[in-house]
Amino acid sequence: MPRYIAALDQGTTSSRCMIFNHGGEVVAHHQLEHQQIYPQAGWVEHDALEIWDRARDVVRSAMEKAGLIAADIAAVGVTNQRETTLVWDKKTGQPYANAIVWQDTRTDKICNQLAQNGGQDRFRAQTGLPLATYFSGPKIKWLFDNVSGLRDAAERGDALFGTMDSWIIWKLTGGPGAGAVHVTDVTNASRTLLMNLQTLDWDEEILAELDIPRSMLPRIRPSSDPKFYGLTRADGPFGGEIPVCGALGDQQAATVGQTCFAVGEAKNTYGTGCFLLLNTGTDIVHSQHGLLTTLCYQFGKQKPVYALEGSIAIAGALVQWLRDRMRLINTAADVENLAKMVDDNGGMYFVPAFSGLFAPYWRSEARGLVIGMTRFITRGHFARAALEAVAYQTREVVDAMAADSGVELKALKVDGGMTANELLMQIQADVLGVPVIRPKVAESTALGAAYAAGLAVGYWKNPEDLRKNWGVDKTWQPSADDTLRTRNYRMWKKAVSRTFDWLE
Repeated sequence: MPRYIAALDQGTTSSRCMIFNHGGEVVAHHQLEHQQIYPQAGWVEHDALEIWDRARDVVRSAMEKAGLIAADIAAVGVTNQRETTLVWDKKTGQPYANAIVWQDTRTDKICNQLAQNGGQDRFRAQTGLPLATYFSGPKIKWLFDNVSGLRDAAERGDALFGTMDSWIIWKLTGGPGAGAVHVTDVTNASRTLLMNLQTLDWDEEILAELDIPRSMLPRIRPSSDPKFYGLTRADGPFGGEIPVCGALGDQQAATVGQTCFAVGEAKNTYGTGCFLLLNTGTDIVHSQHGLLTTLCYQFGKQKPVYALEGSIAIAGALVQWLRDRMRLINTAADVENLAKMVDDNGGMYFVPAFSGLFAPYWRSEARGLVIGMTRFITRGHFARAALEAVAYQTREVVDAMAADSGVELKALKVDGGMTANELLMQIQADVLGVPVIRPKVAESTALGAAYAAGLAVGYWKNPEDLRKNWGVDKTWQPSADDTLRTRNYRMWKKAVSRTFDWLE
């Protein structure tokens, strides 16, 4: 009898495999980073073959650490960085170009051209999304316009498009010439700007407008699929045939991992970016305040569940920038101790609009800004202002969500790597004025993918079975001093306004 569920989490900066038991506890894990490629300002790419190598290595290492064989694993779930766009040759498995990462802004002109007829919300009724560089559809169009021979290959049926879930599942189930399956799930499909929220199918009108052949797109399947997407290959990294039957975009996976199954439940994930999702049930709720309407999950034949999402491009990536580009810290964990060297931000505010501004503004022309500096400012103030920037961006999304839903936040469930930063979590509680709650398993993204796969094979019976696994690790209460959530937040908003219209 298989005893465990495996999750392969392909993220923006790294890939990891995590193996869970029935109690949702981590049995083993392994994680490896991959290269971030910056060909020019505003461009961000990944080498998809390197990512597959890392994915294969983390699976093998996690299995070895746990002393497991394929027969011990009941199912495999996949979760992934969303919107990152790859096109590859189905005969050879070779990408036609590097993957264009979700943070990349090179499609700005394409989005502006599309907005000339109908505005930025031209496709929002169908997709729940504004025209923005964030999403996959314009990235496919850019690849067609700039990669020689790609359109001919697509029209011949040789070129396949996918977000990273599609690429990983295609490789796990065989790769070129081995019967690999080309699929995506509803949550990832909902981030392409190509899927109709009501039909859960590719929208023919948008495909025609972007001139994208339907034949290159993956089949859209439920997030948890009892019919399975396919089986891992016996000669693959798991060393045997295991059902691959769960897939969720990383933020939706974290929502499932946090067991936000009731209408009105929300979570915030602090990773490369920062993403707040509010479960709106089976109703499609269109935002009036700059949020996205997206698929939350679909389990088997059940009705799809939708969500409102506030997407923030730069959170943990700001700490990486301080480490890798500015050399202010040696490790990401150092930012907390550096920020603790000062009592406050010293009057300095950081707006990390490195990829423009996402929710609630959707201003692709904005760029990063540091303002309020005097000779008093130290490295510690830089670190403190960076942490505050993450908390303030979250506050903006929370305010927009309350305006859309009419529901005031009582507490915030949090997860992701940055929740290990206890100073950030306290700042977040102070900025919001509500408790911030971290669960026992803070890496909810991988757990959500495992839950999706486990539900498909009956390893867990139903969502209520999953709720029993959720438990509180730590809660941060807001302090009595309201400076962060009043005066300093007003100053932050003032700083944000200064970033508008930087690029013409």
